[in-house]
Formats: sequence, C-alpha cells, structure tokens
Amino acid sequence: MSSERDDKVWLSADIVSQYLSSVSTVIPFKSEQLDVMVRMVETGIGAQTETLRFMDIGCGDGVLGAALLGRFPRSNGVLLDFSEPMLQAARERLKTRASQLSFIQADYGDPAWATMVSAYGPFDAIVSGFSIHHQPDERKRRVYREIHDLLVPGGVFVNMEHVASHTAWGQTLFDECFIDSLVKHHDRKGSGLTREQIASEFYYREDKKANILAPVEDQCEWLREIGFTDVDCFFKIFELAVFGGRKRLSGN
Repeated sequence: MSSERDDKVWLSADIVSQYLSSVSTVIPFKSEQLDVMVRMVETGIGAQTETLRFMDIGCGDGVLGAALLGRFPRSNGVLLDFSEPMLQAARERLKTRASQLSFIQADYGDPAWATMVSAYGPFDAIVSGFSIHHQPDERKRRVYREIHDLLVPGGVFVNMEHVASHTAWGQTLFDECFIDSLVKHHDRKGSGLTREQIASEFYYREDKKANILAPVEDQCEWLREIGFTDVDCFFKIFELAVFGGRKRLSGN
C-alpha cells in the first residue's frame, strides 16, 4: 500500500455515485458505529445539552452530520469535503436542515483549512467518517493536532474509520465480512452477480488505491501525545474502528 496521497479519485462524480449507491450503504455494523459516535458526543459534552456546534471533516454524503442532528436537532454544523460531488450529496441529504449548516469545499490535507474554518469555531465536537485514512501518516497526526486546536476545552473528537489490520489473516477476515455484506445487498437488488464477481469488484475498486491505513493503536497514541484525554478505541471489528477522545478542560 502506498504511503503517498492518491485520493483525487474522489473528485469524480461517477466514482462518488458508485460508492454511495453500493459500498457506503453496506458498510458492516454502520448503524452501530454511528450510535457509538453519537454516544461519545452526548456523554462528552453532557447528556442534557440541547445544542452543539459541530464539524464533520471529509463529510461525504453527510451521514454523520445527519446522525448528530437527529440527536441534537437545534445544533449548527460545518460539513467540509474537498469533493464537490460528495458535498452535493450532503446538501441533498440535509436540505431540510440547510439553515443550520455551512457546506465548505476545502482540502484538510492542506494546513490552510484550519484557518479557513476557525471563524466557525471553536467546536463542541469534531467528527470524521472513513476519510482521514486517505492522508499519509504524518499528515494524519497533524490533522489530529489541528482538530485539537479547533475544539473548545472539553470538546470531543470522534473518528469512525477504516484502520489497518496487523496481519494478513485480519485483513482477510475484514474482506470476507465486507463481501458478505455486499452479496446481501446485491441479492436484495436482484443483480444476478455471483459472489466471485462481487468479490472481484470489491478487490479492484478504483477508490481503494486511495487508502493509507494505520493501526488504531498507533492513532490513539498520537491523540494522547497531542494532549487529548479519555482516548480509547470504543468500537472495533476487523478493520472498522470508532476512536477518539476529549480536549482537556482548562487547568486540567
């Protein structure tokens, strides 16, 4: 797997459409991961909180933002992505909430993004879903620091992410789990594709070359080094993980 960034594939409307209509809809245990994310935000900022100011970086079609607005309906959020086709999908998903949201086309692979969004912050919560793994590891670490600086004291960061397996066996377990989910999806659609055909499409998807995966343990340690507290991996099955932490309260 390359350590050089190669994610321009997500600028393609065709690739985005294919991903959102198939792979994104069948991510194993997606609803459970979203539930963990919402619980982390809820308990991190206080269960009685009615509103929050949040940001979703690499927002895709806005699924994380929709989950947060479902729990905190009076909130305001920033949805940021460098892919206009993804932002368009997010605008469509959240069109009834448009007055509460700002949609920003920006590349958080460029450090200038943090200055660009600082006027909208600081944020009570910053979330990301299946996006930061497209950055080289050193850039991941810097993005985490930039996120830390954009949070209020006590603010929560949650990353719902694709992470690296430690062994080939672990990767095989993940691949087979994902292919099983895709097979069920195609069966419901009546596509007539065999498991072998579906597996071939999975292994040779154009967007997979953009992945630069890192172990979740390493990423949690990076967060601790930056200064996050309460850092942990709160959900993990194979290469799917939900992890994060909180910015320390002032004086702690």
